[in-house]
Amino acid sequence: MTALSIDIVAVGRLKERFWREAADEYSKRLAAYLTLKVWEIDDKAPLALSDAETLAKEAKDIETCLTHQKLAHPLILLDSRGVMTSSEALAELLAQQEMSGQPKMTFIIGGSLGVDKSIALSADQRMSFGPITLPHNLARIVLLEQLYRACRINRNEPYHK
Repeated sequence: MTALSIDIVAVGRLKERFWREAADEYSKRLAAYLTLKVWEIDDKAPLALSDAETLAKEAKDIETCLTHQKLAHPLILLDSRGVMTSSEALAELLAQQEMSGQPKMTFIIGGSLGVDKSIALSADQRMSFGPITLPHNLARIVLLEQLYRACRINRNEPYHK
C-alpha cells in the first residue's frame, strides 16, 4: 500500500513562535504516518484593496499553488459551514483515500476573511470541526492535530480517547 500524502494550502504564515512550534510538533509526529507538505499563501494584500478584492487575490494565489504544485484531489476546504466531521470520520476518510489507488489529498485553509466563492465552489468537500469560527492559525493546528489523531485511530494506537 502506498503511503498517504497530504498537502495543506493555508492563507497566511505562522508568525508567532507558539504557532510554529505546535505545527512543527504535529508535523514531526505525522511523519511516521504520511507525507505532509504545507504551502503558505501570502495574506498581505495592499491596504487599498477591498475585502472582495483581497479574497479574489488570495483565490488566484491558491489556484496558482494548486496548479503549479500539481496538488491532488480531493480538495477539502475547512469551512465552519461545511459538514461537521468527527475524528473517527476523518480517520475513515484518510483510510479510504489511502486505499483508493490515489493516496493524495489537499486541505485548504482560508485567511481571516475566509475564501473566495470560486475556491469554495472548486472544493470537492467542505469540512467543519464545528460551528465555531477559528482563527486561521488555530485552524491549521487543529487540522494537524486531527490528522495525527486520525492516523492513530487507523492504527488502533492509544491517543484518541
